[in-house]
Amino acid sequence: MELFRDLFISGLTKGSIYALIALGYTMVYGIIALINFAHGEIYMIGAFTSLIAAMVLSQLGMAGWGLLLSVGVVAVLYSAMYGWTVEKIAYKPLRDASRLAPLISAIGMSIFLQNYVQLVQSPNFLIFNNIVPDIGFLEPVSHIVNKTQFVIWVTTALLMAALTFIIKCTRMGMAMRAVAQDRDMARLTGVNIDRVISTTFVLGSALAAVGGLLIGCYMQQVDFYIGFLAGMKAFTAAVLGGIGSIPGAVLGALVLGFSESFAAGYISSDYEDVVAFVLLIVILIVRPGGLMGESQTQKV
Repeated sequence: MELFRDLFISGLTKGSIYALIALGYTMVYGIIALINFAHGEIYMIGAFTSLIAAMVLSQLGMAGWGLLLSVGVVAVLYSAMYGWTVEKIAYKPLRDASRLAPLISAIGMSIFLQNYVQLVQSPNFLIFNNIVPDIGFLEPVSHIVNKTQFVIWVTTALLMAALTFIIKCTRMGMAMRAVAQDRDMARLTGVNIDRVISTTFVLGSALAAVGGLLIGCYMQQVDFYIGFLAGMKAFTAAVLGGIGSIPGAVLGALVLGFSESFAAGYISSDYEDVVAFVLLIVILIVRPGGLMGESQTQKV
């Protein structure tokens, strides 16, 4: 029973991190039908930015929740700037090109960002000090749920709620839904398409940056390659839940996190990734649109 509990907690933690990254994939695809393969690198940049900001702010005397929140703000702003820049440089000029061109551009941008961070930071793993402060009411159960896991769950839940509010209850959210439904019609009704697409990249990058900060605190190390594998897992989660569906991205991320965790615990950690991708194949065979995706009717 204890093993099941520990694996469940681990799976929920993994799934929460995957969800933060998967939302960026599914939002961009929902708006412009493009897979942003550089999104994992934005997550990685968020982790490195958090590491640098934490070192600098700690030297200035900051600590506790103030330090964690300040580092989060710096990481979000810096990563959002990267997301905005990547969209303007790598994707906007190819928006009306064939579908293969932006795909190649996305892969190229991913490789560029990996090597850029490797050169300006380090090719080795760097130690990331856990800056999550102690939480008093967790002390009695700290052997079951640690403070970082709890912060990951709560932060993910709050950000999901905030994103849902933005999409459902704001003018920008309404514009995003309009562009996702019919870009040409949205343009004719006065929607600024460029602003909507840029905002989508910025929001997705901000969520990925938070994921980078949290995974740094959780794993207590980062390197330039963490974005590739995490990005592939998050993309898998988005497809698993139904690419383009925000609830589907969250559900797919949790399913992926739990499947990996239980596979590692009950079978072998060597088969952790295998089980996750086999599950994806099976679900897509049975339900090609994903768990919460809908069949798309081709317009003629």
